[in-house]
Amino acid sequence: MSKQRVLTGITTTGTPHLGNYVGAIRPAISASQDENNQSFYFLADYHALIKCQDPEQVHQSTLEIAATWLALGLNTDNVVFYRQSDIHEIPELTWLLTCMTGKGLMNRAHAYKAAVDANRADGEDSDFGVTMGLYSYPILMAADILMFNANKVPVGKDQVQHIEMARDIAQRFNHHYSEHFALPEAVVDDHVAVLQGLDGRKMSKSYGNTIPLFLPEKKLKKHINKIKTNLLEPGEPKDPDTSTVFQIWQAFATQEQTAEMRKAFEEGIAWGEAKKQLFELVNEQIGEARERYNKLLENPAQIEEELEKGAAKARAYSAPFIEKLRRAVGIRKIGQ
Repeated sequence: MSKQRVLTGITTTGTPHLGNYVGAIRPAISASQDENNQSFYFLADYHALIKCQDPEQVHQSTLEIAATWLALGLNTDNVVFYRQSDIHEIPELTWLLTCMTGKGLMNRAHAYKAAVDANRADGEDSDFGVTMGLYSYPILMAADILMFNANKVPVGKDQVQHIEMARDIAQRFNHHYSEHFALPEAVVDDHVAVLQGLDGRKMSKSYGNTIPLFLPEKKLKKHINKIKTNLLEPGEPKDPDTSTVFQIWQAFATQEQTAEMRKAFEEGIAWGEAKKQLFELVNEQIGEARERYNKLLENPAQIEEELEKGAAKARAYSAPFIEKLRRAVGIRKIGQ
């Protein structure tokens, strides 16, 4: 039985935070140990250019995200871990797919429609500030997936539409040029936690409410102490199900620890004590990985070596496949 190909992309904007770890990194590294899967993980630096035109930020984020995954135990001998921009066949495939993609399909993309709606609400031209990068982002995402004929793509609910678009594009190409692409399926894990941030909203770089994953101990403690709470005094029962402190606790704790903290909330634990215990729990779990992360940042050549090793493994798939696709569309040497 052939292995399922599972592909995950990580956009290189910003510094990884607790929400990234709980929602994406931890389950992905766990899934990579499954011998029934052939896992592909890539740093989506071309995608980063859609949102960020700061070269140093894109570069630094690439460094930090690669170091994070390696520090948390990603075994690069078992997976293909690469930088998107190292796979030169991906932009070429993007163009082949662009030529088979209906504009009407792109018009329905959520990100584009949201930008248009926001512009109209502000009295601007519908396409004000909309780049072709934003508009055609789903085609680049389709190329990422279809280049390696991924069967499963773990995503959040907001990305399911893009996997459906990749299927549509693949089907149209297959219909026109014969079968070349597997049809990918979105995998949405409803059990993966979506952490709240410092202000109680979803933890997100765009909200500026994140807790960076590998903060030094003192800064981690300071950030956790900033988590928004209500005015209930020590001794007053507190509702764990509406508390950001408890929600983050639950994402890191065992079932037994979660039950104990739930009881402490009902008995009126002080917010300061709850935050102190949360800091100790998180710090204990990420402490060793933080040390590995800092050592990797001090030795970027080691990170680059891993990415180049991954690129070579990825191109062993992509280089012959793009040649096959070029021939399929009629791009080949005269006389062949």
